Amino acid sequence: MQTRFTETQLKDPVYREADAILRSCVHCGFCLSTCPTYVLTGDELDSPRGRIYLIKDMLERDVAPEDATVTHIDRCLSCLSCMTTCPSSVDYMHLADIARARIAARYKRPPVDRLFRGVLARVLPSPRLFALAIGLGRPLAGGLARLPGRIGTLGRLIPKKRAPAQAARARVFAPAEGPPRLRVALLEGCVQTTLAPDINGATIRLLTRLGAEVHIVPRTGCCGALAHHLADHKRARRQARRNVRHWSRALDRPGLDAVVANAAGCGTLIKDYGHLLAGDRRYADSAARVAACTLDVSEVVERLMNEVPSPTLSRGPRPRIAYHGACSLRNGQKIEALPKALLRRMGFEVVDIPEGHLCCGSAGTYNLLEPGFADMLGRRKAERIARTGAEMVASGNIGCQMQISAYSGLPVVHTVALLDWATGGPDPRAGV
Repeated sequence: MQTRFTETQLKDPVYREADAILRSCVHCGFCLSTCPTYVLTGDELDSPRGRIYLIKDMLERDVAPEDATVTHIDRCLSCLSCMTTCPSSVDYMHLADIARARIAARYKRPPVDRLFRGVLARVLPSPRLFALAIGLGRPLAGGLARLPGRIGTLGRLIPKKRAPAQAARARVFAPAEGPPRLRVALLEGCVQTTLAPDINGATIRLLTRLGAEVHIVPRTGCCGALAHHLADHKRARRQARRNVRHWSRALDRPGLDAVVANAAGCGTLIKDYGHLLAGDRRYADSAARVAACTLDVSEVVERLMNEVPSPTLSRGPRPRIAYHGACSLRNGQKIEALPKALLRRMGFEVVDIPEGHLCCGSAGTYNLLEPGFADMLGRRKAERIARTGAEMVASGNIGCQMQISAYSGLPVVHTVALLDWATGGPDPRAGV
């Protein structure tokens, strides 16, 4: 794609990055068939190729974004499915980040929209505030769910059951069963600790059972993904710096091998910390180091199982599992076959979901900000799951679990909870 940035613009590293990305696009259109919003609307401007044209025009003219441009970019889920079929390897992920940052800086949203986004950016990353909001909203959830728009979506996503009665915070240190083969720092997370605290519990049980020593590094917190989704990049970088600072110190200790994420959306951003903080002289090197040693929990489980004898599997029938590959895991981290292989190794029958490449509609805060599109995608995903004849759904991302649970009548659990169950842990269906 030909670009027409001025010499002055190209002195700015952001424009240089955008220019390089735009020039790699060859207009081929392979991205269209994998884009969820284009599949729904058939509108070129709701496709990656169409959005690329809008972004190019907005940046070249160096003007405040127009309403139509903001609308179509807001509709993008950042599922990154387009990047899996692009023959030119266009870095759409970072181009979309640049566009959202420009919109945040130069476009004035309506007051209610600004307020809603500000509340999300403040409440969701804070386990204390989020737990309070959930507690206050649960008695009202039924009534809220019948309302249209964002309020109705909030009502549908509030869990009907309280989380298991246990400490929301996991132990700071969990020793391996037997000689430690691996020492890892687990990202505790924010939203997940309120909505499904036993995902961390299952992760710790499974990893220690397989021979890992698990640490939760004090003063680490939200990875920044939620703020990043909301184009609050200043807040996201601040949260990333805090984590990089404390994880770097922990990695300096002898024997700590990796940072582990069990929420795919978090893991995708942490693995991109090197890019997020590339211009930060103080943190750039440390961020790249943290990103390089970050692993999804499935990668750690595979490594441990390849190093130790096969674990003793629990007896009894296994439910048929429909595996939902979270976009952030499949497209962002390029981890697609591994979780299914691990489930099969543990004795589960695993079936693929038709149109598995299409997003479920969660996409971080997307289902709260774009409830109409998220609703269509959620219903579409639930209908495809029903075709499989599965008894349960597994996913590696808390957002996907909540979104699919709102539309499917099947239990939806984290992949690690099934792996824990198969090797001696509790039945995850009890908490669904």
